Amino acid sequence: MIEAIKLWNEPNNLSHWDFTLDPDWKLFSAMTSLAAKAIKRTHPTLPVVLGGISPIDTNYLTLLSSYGLFDTLDAVAIHGFPLDWNHWQIDEWPQKIKDVESVCSLPVWVTEVGTSSFGADEVQVFGLKRTSELLMGRVERIFWYSLFDLPPAWEATTRHKESEGSSYYRHFYMGLIRADGTAKPALRYFPPEMGICQWFHFEDHRLDFAIECLRKMGVKKLRTGISWADWHRPNAIDWFDKQMEALKEFDITITLCFTPPSRGIQPSITSPPIILEEFAEFAQDVVARYVKKETTISKD
Repeated sequence: MIEAIKLWNEPNNLSHWDFTLDPDWKLFSAMTSLAAKAIKRTHPTLPVVLGGISPIDTNYLTLLSSYGLFDTLDAVAIHGFPLDWNHWQIDEWPQKIKDVESVCSLPVWVTEVGTSSFGADEVQVFGLKRTSELLMGRVERIFWYSLFDLPPAWEATTRHKESEGSSYYRHFYMGLIRADGTAKPALRYFPPEMGICQWFHFEDHRLDFAIECLRKMGVKKLRTGISWADWHRPNAIDWFDKQMEALKEFDITITLCFTPPSRGIQPSITSPPIILEEFAEFAQDVVARYVKKETTISKD
């Protein structure tokens, strides 16, 4: 079942929200607040979480707080990849959480954390073990990114693609399972109490295999997404009905993000929408369609 809704993904990252069109994030804050309120009207007890920020930036959170955004939310999510992209070390995780808690009274979730096997499988094994030691028991939710490597024929969602060099190609090695379906060494060290973040593309051929893998791993908590842009595709409802029915045995945090190009200020999935209320309508539709009325957050 869906146990939480996360609004957007990495909104302070230009690859996911074009803040050149919204330099002070006022449009983002207004859009997110409208969506949170719409969700609460439909399902008052469903937790609503701020999309995981990346980088972890307390000034950014203070800015959003000044707009009153946190008054409409139940938790704040952060993302961190210190062994691949961030300019801080893995042992700084506890301090990063303290920093966020110092500017925000809401619970902190870590909705994406991971280590690539780009350089060596052993690096990913270390990253998984150390991350587990540092974060488990410290925050309510942790989601390891990800279950699968990105297929090499696909594109990673970044701003400059291949021109980013190794930073770009690391995106293809974040999984515990390779694109050919074989397990990496880190898989055997994965603690099932930790959740998995796995994005499914529109009509993703990996859905059934993912469910099989998650069952074998003993995973109960899953973070995935419903793309607002994909919601506008032909046959979109059929696909998302299939996805959500297939995943119903898991406790799911659903991320809602990506503007339909036809609805953006610019024709891009990262653009703020022309009409902010349309994102709220989308969020409300998702909750009404897929969330059971008895949903409440579980404590473990």
